[in-house]
Amino acid sequence: MSDSNNKAITGGEFIIRDVSCDEIFIPEEWTEEQRMIAQTCQDFVEQEVVPNLDRIDAMEEGLMESIVEKAGELGVLGISVPEDLGGMGMDFATSMLSTEALGQAHSFSVAHGAHTGIGTLPILYYGNEEQRKKYIPKLATGEWKAAYCLTEPSSGSDANSAKTKAELSEDGKHWIINGQKMWITNAGFADVFTVFAKIDDDENLSAFILEKGMEGITLNPEEKKLGIKGSSTRQVFFNNVKVPVENQLYERGKGFKIAVNILNIGRIKLAGGVLGGSKGVVTDSVNYANERNQFGRPISKYGAIKHKLAHMAIKCYAVESAIYRATQNIDDAINSMAAGGMDKAEATLKGIASFAPECAMLKVVGSEILDYVVDEGVQIHGGMGYSAETRIERSYRDARINRIFEGTNEINRMLTVDMILKKAMKGELDLMGPAMAIVGELTSIPDFGDAPSNVFEEYHGYVKKFKKAILMVAGAAAQKLAMTLAKEQEILMNIADIANEAYMAESVLLRTEKRVKLLGEADSAVQIEMMKAYIWDASNKINDAGRDALVSFAEGDELKMMLMGIKRYTKIDPFNIKESRRVVAQAVIDANKYCF
Repeated sequence: MSDSNNKAITGGEFIIRDVSCDEIFIPEEWTEEQRMIAQTCQDFVEQEVVPNLDRIDAMEEGLMESIVEKAGELGVLGISVPEDLGGMGMDFATSMLSTEALGQAHSFSVAHGAHTGIGTLPILYYGNEEQRKKYIPKLATGEWKAAYCLTEPSSGSDANSAKTKAELSEDGKHWIINGQKMWITNAGFADVFTVFAKIDDDENLSAFILEKGMEGITLNPEEKKLGIKGSSTRQVFFNNVKVPVENQLYERGKGFKIAVNILNIGRIKLAGGVLGGSKGVVTDSVNYANERNQFGRPISKYGAIKHKLAHMAIKCYAVESAIYRATQNIDDAINSMAAGGMDKAEATLKGIASFAPECAMLKVVGSEILDYVVDEGVQIHGGMGYSAETRIERSYRDARINRIFEGTNEINRMLTVDMILKKAMKGELDLMGPAMAIVGELTSIPDFGDAPSNVFEEYHGYVKKFKKAILMVAGAAAQKLAMTLAKEQEILMNIADIANEAYMAESVLLRTEKRVKLLGEADSAVQIEMMKAYIWDASNKINDAGRDALVSFAEGDELKMMLMGIKRYTKIDPFNIKESRRVVAQAVIDANKYCF
């Protein structure tokens, strides 16, 4: 969908490259077919999930399984499964859109995400032909449900330290698996388990496909949880489970590779799901604000409430812009590799892996935006927001897990910086040249150039400076701290926050600019205000994170120079931010829903 004469962008390259709005995909470009698929998913949530939320959270026997099966009958579980294996064979962007549409389904969205993502994809992408033919069609229809068994009591973020063992039987026909897994989503009703274990004394994990009926698999009772109460979460125990040797998935010792690649997909898919949840909360909140009267008028007429609604909507618009920008970059990379003769499954994995930094960034930003939105949603509802009678109370509890699973946000922040620096060390990204240029720029007289001719030229100038802030802080930290940088987690997280905000700011700018090209300035007036407001906030966050990082490792004249640099790179011409936010709030209030 993107059209550019330039060489296709690669993951992390946004830091050192100017990106044109013509290169990105924006949600305003969805086809009629894609919109219909999203509508089907939304209708399914409204008809099958929302009326049953209390029953789902009460873990009513058989209910979640039956809803998963209904989703399978509709085709919702097989959107990204190839047609010859019983799915719809749609592209990555369409599967992301369906994930977003199902993101308002509370516990069901977790069951759906685990089944279609980490449950199905290891077999789809790493299974041999026999394994794919045996399992994928039944997973695509929901006849079989899937779970993914990686986490153990002593191995969460450090997944490769797992202790579950696999040993070959004397006759060489079975793997004998012993161990335990915890926090396993869908465990209570799964038919198929992808289980990670170490063969003998291997350094790295291997993966195996287990079935519910295999002797020696037992489950603990359902975990009692803060939120997503309707999602089945159990410990799974393996006691001398005999697994046919043909059920080993992919190659020995390559299980960790499977886990890492599937988590990359899981991260960006989680961002899509939480986007759907965030939009739903904005709609719930504005509905309440328009109905609730205080001092003789709806509370939506008060500036304090408008401020909240605007912030909530702007954050949703920004993260949506970034998610579908990255999603299309991934689709383009997949198609390019497949066109070059690579197997489609392999191309899909490599395409997603090439944008692993963006997947980690979006997981962090998306989950934190959802947390912000639900928190403000409760506040707008006031006392009613604390009552279990309202959906916002459930949304508040259900949101919290998203900053923990698919890798905690702290781990993902550090991963983002680590992955980008590793790309630079491998020669895949030239960070050193641009970083050295920044050092020269800091000691020279600023070139103010010509005045920008329009708002987009002006804001491209700001985003370009945000990227210089990343290069300045990361470059100086890498030079000063060298091999010890990996241990300076606070500084790594500061750098990740600068990168996250720069990527989001650029995404919202490019989307709005392309929208004006497609639909005209008059039709995009509110979106322009959203863009300005988001980039204003981003400049403040980048300034804070940059200053925090710099004072943590630099000193003397060098520190003074770089503090002046961070001030220069985050400076934005002032405008009336209150009025910009009020324009956004009024659009949401008038529509009585999230309307962008």
